[in-house]
Amino acid sequence: MGSIIVLINAPIRKIGALYFLAPELFQLSTYSFPLLFLFMLSLSCSAQIKADLPKDDPTSAGRELKASEVPSSISRNIIQDRKGNIWVASFGGVYRYDGSGFTNVTRDVSSSRFFSVAEDRIGNLWFGSIGGGVYRYDGKSFQNFTIKQGLVSDEIGCIYEDRAGNLWFGANGGASLYNGKSIRNFVIQGDSMSEDHTGKSFPMMRPPIEVTSIMEDKKGRLWFATRGNTFVYDGKAFKVFSHNGKPFRNVRSLEEDRDGNIWLAGNDGLWRFNGITCTSISMNFTGYVYEDKKGNIWTSSETSKTWSLSRYDGKSLNGLHAGSPIVTEVRSNEGMIFGIVESTDGNIWFGTLGGVYRYNGTTVLDFKQH
Repeated sequence: MGSIIVLINAPIRKIGALYFLAPELFQLSTYSFPLLFLFMLSLSCSAQIKADLPKDDPTSAGRELKASEVPSSISRNIIQDRKGNIWVASFGGVYRYDGSGFTNVTRDVSSSRFFSVAEDRIGNLWFGSIGGGVYRYDGKSFQNFTIKQGLVSDEIGCIYEDRAGNLWFGANGGASLYNGKSIRNFVIQGDSMSEDHTGKSFPMMRPPIEVTSIMEDKKGRLWFATRGNTFVYDGKAFKVFSHNGKPFRNVRSLEEDRDGNIWLAGNDGLWRFNGITCTSISMNFTGYVYEDKKGNIWTSSETSKTWSLSRYDGKSLNGLHAGSPIVTEVRSNEGMIFGIVESTDGNIWFGTLGGVYRYNGTTVLDFKQH
């Protein structure tokens, strides 16, 4: 048997349908949060939608306010930037942790709920929100991208930069590709996905057709996990990814490991695809999958009405969720586990319904207690 580490929470506190659908990748259903829009803008029809790119907002520079408390609301995504700062996308805003304290960077910029955060190759931070589109932050000022600039939707759940430096925004209704100058949109229609040339947009809540995770594999193919089918895009066409004739549906998170295996986490559990065959690792609902620097696979999953943070070292395909709890329980109302990331010091950070936690291999730190 391989070494297994499991973090098991107290039972989840039910709060309507909102928390029942949680992670991965997306993870949480956005349809329980009604968004208000004053109008729907139609976009001009073209093969490539030219973005009316926003200009820097100098009034937003220097507005960062030191938060009196750490992230205490739903924290969906966590990354570490090249300077070592930890960034947390939460429903209370986007927080930056510099090693000594948290700063709510978006407090005076937007009241939107934030789902995603990413750093591009030149050091800009991108924040995806539900209702407010995407914000680009260069450390001084913000630029806001919405359907007005050509996005397929103002509900952005994931952000990914491909090897060519293009930014992909996983959205309600499909995905938007931004090359720094213009925007192309790809929409989900039924069980298929294709590029849109009509200027279609989805500014308001729609049926569950959002893109939940985007990843480029070592072969240059782009993978799109959605609440419907999972698609593989070769730059020309989208193909549905399936196993034994059955499409992978409602996948919340994607990860490619160092050996080129593709991991899929979602409603059908945790799966590994080696390029030829698919192997089921766990049948429990899995919200997030992440590979650390040592090649361990970390997941967040639901087991018997509790949520577990688990580590799989590759020595055993069985018992991923077996084992003893890791010291500390997460509060019952914070049971769901979202984005996972390993910081340069080897700590594992993860988000929950009630904020952010850090695991150092021995104990779990709840920042709200410090």
